[in-house]
Amino acid sequence: MSVMDESLFGNSVYESDEEDDAYFDNADTEAPFKKSYQVDFVAYSEDDLEESQEKHVSQISTVLGLPSVEAAALLRYFQWNKEKLFERYTEAPEKVMQSSGLQSNNKKNESLTTTSSTSLPAKRVKNQYTCEICFDDDADMDFTALGCGHHFCNTCYQHYLRQKIWEEGESRRIECPQDKCHMVVDERIVSQLVDAKTKTRYKRLLTRTFVDDNDAFRWCPSPDCEYAVECHIPSVSLSSTIPTVECGQGHKFCFGCSLPDHQPAICSLVKKWLQKCKDDSETANWISAHTKDCPKCQSAIEKNGGCNHMTCRKCRYEFCWVCMGPWSEHRTSYYACNRFDEKSGTSARESQAKSRASLERYLHYYNRFANHEQSAKLDQDLYKKTERKMEEMQQTSDLSWIEVQFLKKAVDVTVECRMTLKWTYAFAFYLEKSHQTEIFEDNQRDLEMATEQLSELLDKPLDEDNIAQLRQNVLDKTVYVKHRREVLLDDTLNGLQDGRWKFFVEL
Repeated sequence: MSVMDESLFGNSVYESDEEDDAYFDNADTEAPFKKSYQVDFVAYSEDDLEESQEKHVSQISTVLGLPSVEAAALLRYFQWNKEKLFERYTEAPEKVMQSSGLQSNNKKNESLTTTSSTSLPAKRVKNQYTCEICFDDDADMDFTALGCGHHFCNTCYQHYLRQKIWEEGESRRIECPQDKCHMVVDERIVSQLVDAKTKTRYKRLLTRTFVDDNDAFRWCPSPDCEYAVECHIPSVSLSSTIPTVECGQGHKFCFGCSLPDHQPAICSLVKKWLQKCKDDSETANWISAHTKDCPKCQSAIEKNGGCNHMTCRKCRYEFCWVCMGPWSEHRTSYYACNRFDEKSGTSARESQAKSRASLERYLHYYNRFANHEQSAKLDQDLYKKTERKMEEMQQTSDLSWIEVQFLKKAVDVTVECRMTLKWTYAFAFYLEKSHQTEIFEDNQRDLEMATEQLSELLDKPLDEDNIAQLRQNVLDKTVYVKHRREVLLDDTLNGLQDGRWKFFVEL
């Protein structure tokens, strides 16, 4: 793949500051066509989620001719899968109503179901009902019953609902208090019985279940962020797509695994890489590469001095570090440490050499992975420096606050590219060597060089006499860096979709 010459951007000439901003803004706007590494998604606030639920409920209620509370209960039972709901309800509506807890299958209480399901809390005549929790039948008490006909006083019902909502965090399927009864307490009953604070929590729990139960929704994983994202990406596509999405607060994450954006590495590679960094496999490699086993008791021993005369601390066996033979032979005519034994020495040395090579290869990629991760964290501190530099630039030039925003945008691009570069090393670690790998490494190199150059520009002290030139250089370099990132991601993701990349691990 050809590499675009940086001079194409470096020689640009602008006639006014407004044109500068327009040019930079155009680099930020979405391309007229979707690139291979982009996915369609919609971000939702909490209010948006409630509105979305209402639309789904309204649609089901209209199509099936059911009250909205029953339509909502059915959607939650089928985890908001409308197609599955339509299919099952059309085949056996009564069975669906019973299994979802909206209709009692107790024939004995069938007459009560008709009258009680529409009956809201009301005063009863003396001794007509007895609460099945506290066994009180006071004439002044209000009772509530579902279609199953199990009556409970409102005080007990309220306590039961508060316990379910506050202590158990339940909302989607609060069942009748009667043991082994699976009738569902609908939103209407809950709203009339609980206090305002409990009702608010109940509504929020329903919203959370709307996202948690829906495969097309994910909560933003950023702390204290209450936005959710809708993205219709099937799990089978995660082997060739990294569905990076962005919530309404600007937090980017992977829709497939909810980890921070890890383009261009697919989720399965990311999981393997993170596990590799955590588990003991590399510790074992280090031990194999830097230690030897005692020939007698097989304890791992690390050489901590120049002398080759080793004594195992565990079994006190004395041996030679070089040839692993008994040390006693090194002072006699049997001394043969200088001779290589083809039969006994080859396998041991090859095994150690392979372990050392494997460790060195891993450390090569891990060190660069960790370096970009650390650089991205340090670049976060650059935001504060940049803000001070923007204020200084505004005071020492005729640029407005909006016109100096190019510095912050440049830092945004730098951090984004750092994170992309970080994951390119995890991706490259598992790649089999081929001419395609060289193309990937060329794109990786170009992005890395451009990112470092932009970072260096941003780190330079402000020169009042060269503000215009600095602005021009930063604008041009930012656009170039964004382009190099697009080239790398576009080529890498196209390669995944075409099956061009070969990995030495099973995905």
